[in-house]
Amino acid sequence: MALAQEDIQFIKDHLGEWLAEQSLGKPPAVYEIELRERMVRVEEELKHQRELMREGFAQMDQRHQELRQDMAARFEQVDKRFEQVDKRFESVQQDIRELQRRMDRFMIWSFGTTLGAAGLVVTLVKFWNP
Repeated sequence: MALAQEDIQFIKDHLGEWLAEQSLGKPPAVYEIELRERMVRVEEELKHQRELMREGFAQMDQRHQELRQDMAARFEQVDKRFEQVDKRFESVQQDIRELQRRMDRFMIWSFGTTLGAAGLVVTLVKFWNP
């Protein structure tokens, strides 16, 4: 059910009076002063809340920066550890190459010694069995 234009105008005309009556019989001027005081208090509280929020955001930003610095330091430590591991792997690889080189020399020496021994045996067999 829609209100007629006359009803809307009637409500507008008498709204102030009705609110004043609800304010324990205070005259409209006193009621208006109270409303203004309340508005001022609300505005002050909102201002205070804004300041608290700004402080909170500033603290959050500072904490965020500290965390970023901590993470950067940790990544640097991890990088250093990886460098140490790389150096260790290089050292192990070099040791393996050296071991392979020695094994190759031993195999060549062993092969040469075996051939020499075989030649000696053949010579001795020929010497004893002319």
